[in-house]
Amino acid sequence: QAPLVESGGGSVQAGGSLTLSCAASGSAFSRYTLAWFRQVPGKERDFVAAVSRGTTSYKNSMKDRLTISRENTRNTVTLQMSSLKSEDTAVYYCAAFDGACTATSCRDRRLYSYWGQGTQVTVSS
Repeated sequence: QAPLVESGGGSVQAGGSLTLSCAASGSAFSRYTLAWFRQVPGKERDFVAAVSRGTTSYKNSMKDRLTISRENTRNTVTLQMSSLKSEDTAVYYCAAFDGACTATSCRDRRLYSYWGQGTQVTVSS
């Protein structure tokens, strides 16, 4: 099992940067695919980024503004976001599953068995 706890959300001005972190408990962390999704009220949870055993995947419209990285020795995954826009305002969720995926399949939220509670990101213009 890989309970996930996010941190790093908050409020930022448009154009600013924010780094989200997710800490996982449990063993065999390196086997897991880790990802970030986001959700706004009334809409589906939307893929943002994923890292899977060396493969990374990004939401197309955000890929120039994102960096996802993992530290297997610390069981953490981080998401660096830059040039934030008001439309990036959402609750961001960390997700994980035990396995690998391709840059395309990693985007499917149905793969993910574990989810964090979410962290709010608010971007003001």
